[in-house]
Amino acid sequence: MGSIKRYLQFVKPYKGKIIITVLVGIVKFSIPLLMPLIIRYVIDHIINADSLAQSEKFNHLLMLMGAAFFVFMILRPPVEYIRQYLAQWIGSHILYDVRDKLFDHIQRLSLRFYSQTKTGEIISRVIHDVEQTKTFVITGLMNIWLDMFTIVIAIIIMLTMDPWLTLVSVLLFPFYGFAIKYFYAKLRRLTRDRSQALAQVQGHLHERVQGVPVIRSFALEDYEQDQFDVQNKNFLNKAIKHTNWNAYTYSVTNTITDLAPLLVVTFAGYQVITGALTVGTMVAFVGYMDRVYNPLRRLVNSATVLTQSIASMDRVFEFLDEDYDIKDKPDAKKLEKVHGDVTIDNVSFKYDDDEPMVLNNVSLEVKKGETIAFVGMSGGGKSTLISLIPRFYDVNSGRILIDGTDIRDVEARTLRDKIGMVLQDNILFSESIAMNIKMGDPEATDEEMIEAAKAANAHDFIMSLPNGYETLVGERGVKLSGGQKQRVAIARVFLKNPPVLVLDEATSALDLESESLIQGALERLASDRTTFIVAHRLATITHADRIVLIENGEIVEAGSHSELMNKQGGYYNLFQVQQLDDSKKEYLGT
Repeated sequence: MGSIKRYLQFVKPYKGKIIITVLVGIVKFSIPLLMPLIIRYVIDHIINADSLAQSEKFNHLLMLMGAAFFVFMILRPPVEYIRQYLAQWIGSHILYDVRDKLFDHIQRLSLRFYSQTKTGEIISRVIHDVEQTKTFVITGLMNIWLDMFTIVIAIIIMLTMDPWLTLVSVLLFPFYGFAIKYFYAKLRRLTRDRSQALAQVQGHLHERVQGVPVIRSFALEDYEQDQFDVQNKNFLNKAIKHTNWNAYTYSVTNTITDLAPLLVVTFAGYQVITGALTVGTMVAFVGYMDRVYNPLRRLVNSATVLTQSIASMDRVFEFLDEDYDIKDKPDAKKLEKVHGDVTIDNVSFKYDDDEPMVLNNVSLEVKKGETIAFVGMSGGGKSTLISLIPRFYDVNSGRILIDGTDIRDVEARTLRDKIGMVLQDNILFSESIAMNIKMGDPEATDEEMIEAAKAANAHDFIMSLPNGYETLVGERGVKLSGGQKQRVAIARVFLKNPPVLVLDEATSALDLESESLIQGALERLASDRTTFIVAHRLATITHADRIVLIENGEIVEAGSHSELMNKQGGYYNLFQVQQLDDSKKEYLGT
């Protein structure tokens, strides 16, 4: 019930509209309750009225039917439209609010969470599970009350006609209560299991769709078909278990529903035969049985869909309860202006509690405008260290300061606003090149955007594309080459114009021409900014003010290129090995 209580917080702003919808619904559901009374009147007071002449019977019938047609043809349609429209409008707006909250939550979750969770599972909760909760609004907050109102009013009318026959009509009600209590507790768990299995299928599918080039290149189609079959079969088994229990539920409740009218017809028939009941009253009673048991059927069906809805609600709030690794302090200040001094003070870090330290007591003083290059073997901690500067993760011990202020004392979003990043694999969104560049500053003018592209050596290739800056780049920038994507990403940072710059292997895995163009753009970008570079190719960072060699999470050497080469230590050895590799490649013509 905790999920329902929390969901009602999203419902609360629409409370007034829900009340109006229910009141309109009461009018809409009340109109059909007139039909058995009309039939009873026609049989007992017109057809079987011996005191009326035939012409009088016709007149009474026409007047009655005229009034009935007015109610059913003129009054009911607009009432039905208003109820349906309001119900769907409220449900859609609540889903909008829930998804809005979830997207905000998605943007606040840490990179650690995303490294452990499949994208498809997240999408499943935001799209499928949220959509399922709409049933709670339409059915749980509106239709159930209307069905209960219909049952109560019908029973009151039946009591005025014949109390004993009414008692027979409701004789089986307690069995409904038992059936719902017995069946629906387990149904909720089975529904939750089925939803989780579906999310796993979606997660697996999303990952494989993104990896189709790898699957094709290794001819893994048959293997991947088997892997997908495992996930799909798991969902099938969960769905069959859910269906099996659901079928039991419907079987029992519908049997109860069908038995009740038979009891009424038996008892009412006996009363008509003995003269204790009129034919019109019996027919009206049978009509009201339909008015009572159809809403009761809907209530039983509602219990099924509400069980599914609440199970989805549980999954939505389970996702919303994912904790943020990076939290602003209550008194966190906005980082307004940054000079550019950065201090890494005795920093240690590990990704998980049960894993070894990735960084051990790292300290470094960086002045405004300096370019610092981190080098070393893979896994040494270079990329980890620069990911701590924008607070993608928080240090386990020590601190990082910008202009003397601990970055944990300022709002994370304002900190990141002052840092520009160019990565090895920059993500571009599937829209236009212009939109991707303007992510650096959505308020920038087209002229400013073009200047940023020129500074990034991107303008010429963009203008050669069919639609220029309006060219769509495809998902993750798939329509652009690696070098083109990097230049768009650099243009984005030029437009942002941050005082601190982080470059994480921004030129690796590129051809020499692209590397040359990008290297020139990066050097212009780094001018007068505090810059941190992680580089695999040492030849690209010889210009750095200081080069820091990191091994096993510790700083081993630090100095300019010439200083480290003269020292002939670890950096010198790495540089020599790379020079030798480059010479071999040139000799072999590769």
